[in-house]
Amino acid sequence: LEVFLSLLKKDSYISKAKILINTILKNMDNPMKPESLNFFQADSYRFYFLMSFMYEHIEENVMSQEYAISLVPKKYASRIKRLQVLKQAVALGYISEKSSSIDKRRRIYEPTEILIKDFLEYSESILRDNSSSP
Repeated sequence: LEVFLSLLKKDSYISKAKILINTILKNMDNPMKPESLNFFQADSYRFYFLMSFMYEHIEENVMSQEYAISLVPKKYASRIKRLQVLKQAVALGYISEKSSSIDKRRRIYEPTEILIKDFLEYSESILRDNSSSP
């Protein structure tokens, strides 16, 4: 009986792993995916940054430049790379950069409406696809 239950548990883990893999691959290869998500899924650092940045935004945390680039552990990218990705996202219109009302030298970063829309639709499609999987 223990062996049988162990095999069932293993099958359950394998089944869940397959669902996860299929969901991610389906999303990565989606030709209808918005450009903003293509940008952030170009490499693992950008994707990690997107997830962290959006989480902080949803939690209503104010993000300065230092705070934003510190969201992902240093082992994933150098300081230069982290700054470049942030500045590229600003230049592409995915993240807005504003001066702090308290200290004009301090920059505050937020996702733009287009990134919020794309991200929320992406989240919904991932969850919908995942819940409809066997």
